[in-house]
Amino acid sequence: MSGLHARLATTSAGLWTLAWRRLCADRLAMAALAVVAGWLVLIALSGAGLVAADWEQEAGANYAPPSFLGAVAPAPAVDAAPAAPPRANPFDPLAADMTALRAALRTTLPEGGAAPARRATLPFGADKWGHDILKKTVKGAETSIVIGLAAAFLAVGLGTLLGALSGYFGGIVDDLLTWLYSVFTSIPSILMILTVAAVLQAKGVSTIVLILGLTGWTGPYRLIRAEYIRHKSREYVLAAEAIGASAWRKMFAHIFPNVSHVALVQVSILVVGFIKAEVILSFLGFGVPAGVVSWGSMLNEAQNELLLGKWWQLTAAATAMAVLVTAFSLFADALRDALDPKVK
Repeated sequence: MSGLHARLATTSAGLWTLAWRRLCADRLAMAALAVVAGWLVLIALSGAGLVAADWEQEAGANYAPPSFLGAVAPAPAVDAAPAAPPRANPFDPLAADMTALRAALRTTLPEGGAAPARRATLPFGADKWGHDILKKTVKGAETSIVIGLAAAFLAVGLGTLLGALSGYFGGIVDDLLTWLYSVFTSIPSILMILTVAAVLQAKGVSTIVLILGLTGWTGPYRLIRAEYIRHKSREYVLAAEAIGASAWRKMFAHIFPNVSHVALVQVSILVVGFIKAEVILSFLGFGVPAGVVSWGSMLNEAQNELLLGKWWQLTAAATAMAVLVTAFSLFADALRDALDPKVK
């Protein structure tokens, strides 16, 4: 009897329950999920100001190396007693203002007029301004991952909407949307991204999300359109039509729950591509504005530092991105296999 109950529970389990069981059985997928979840928790703490909130403070000397490399030559200290300001020139209208400004600057220094002490080494080194590379990498991860997630949801939402309209209604609606899809896919993706970035001009996180979302909807559109074409003639849709359900209700209350796993897999796949796209945009100067750090802006700075032999910022940003992208890719592949109806 217990075996019969087990078989009944197995056959009655839904798609999501079976998918979760397959994921739990895949150790590599669960390890990748743990890495992704760890990054998400870290950026949540960073966004709340609990981690890396002081990343802009000058914690170390300029280009302070990682701790295992040892200390560099200390930076020259600021004189304890600054030189007296030059005598006021009666013919200089700014002389009095400059004297007052120098006095104000002296009062902002600690007692004795010494500059704040900066460490000669840091766990992962410092950049040219003395910012801690470890904290900077965490703050850059917040920007890059938020852009990747927001752009992926925008692209999948737009692709799902257009794919549902095209697949369900067909006819001239399908022809117009398929023509638009053909136009977008005929242009190389990086060229399309740079074109939209040049048209929008404005820099900022929201602009990058729009750029990536408006250029990345074609993949979800193609898959969702095919699913709607396949599902719109099934019995449960015809039954909903028989009781007078509207077209929008049939599309999003009846069909979409049965194809939502396709949209979820597309989100997990596009996050990886959009994180890499943000890095390319920031590296080329179309990305985040000045004052906002991301992995792409760190790599942009690191290209000049490599000429001086300062490799630790490049290594930190590239390693963090490689770990996250690899984990996300492995999890996306496992999720796609777990949700594949052919495996059931």
